[in-house]
Amino acid sequence: MSARPRLRFTGWIAGLGTSSGTRLVLGHWTRTPFGPFSDVMVERPDGHRLLLAPSRQAATFVADTYTFDDVRVEPVGVTVAAGTWTVRAPSLDLSFTTGRRTALGLLLRAVPRRLSARPAWTLVTDLPARLLLGIRTRGSTRGGRREWYGAHDVRRITAASAVCEGAPLGGLAPVEPPVRFGFASTPRTPSVVRVTTTVAT
Repeated sequence: MSARPRLRFTGWIAGLGTSSGTRLVLGHWTRTPFGPFSDVMVERPDGHRLLLAPSRQAATFVADTYTFDDVRVEPVGVTVAAGTWTVRAPSLDLSFTTGRRTALGLLLRAVPRRLSARPAWTLVTDLPARLLLGIRTRGSTRGGRREWYGAHDVRRITAASAVCEGAPLGGLAPVEPPVRFGFASTPRTPSVVRVTTTVAT
């Protein structure tokens, strides 16, 4: 049996909670098989899961990999300046500020990128990630796809504000309860992770 094709996505994943109970996960991808794009996953306090993606192609791929109750194709723009991230979409206005690199981020940066981007490296990182952060770096996704996360850097998010569908979401809060889009949540502490994600389709 031939190996399944593997698609690689390089960029950042930001995960944060809000005092309203809504949790947000931003994927800001600079290199993908579909070109650069950004998407946002939103889980409301009642558990409703929403995907915002900028193209039908991106929306279809993400929705075939993760689980959502609603998918919207709409422009998602991201700008980053002096540690402040600004996300604009018809359904969402989000801004957040990142702080200094964490101790974990320093450790991750010491690992050569060619090594940490390889799916096999998650054999080393998955157990520590589960024990220390309550997250996973490898697993099965919707439709039997396999996915691997290779983290390269971490910075904490220190402040955030968001308005979704016209409703303010409140201040920054932990990602609690964990989001339920796939086999793993983001870290409980709001953070931005530089990452290479590999998906076997």
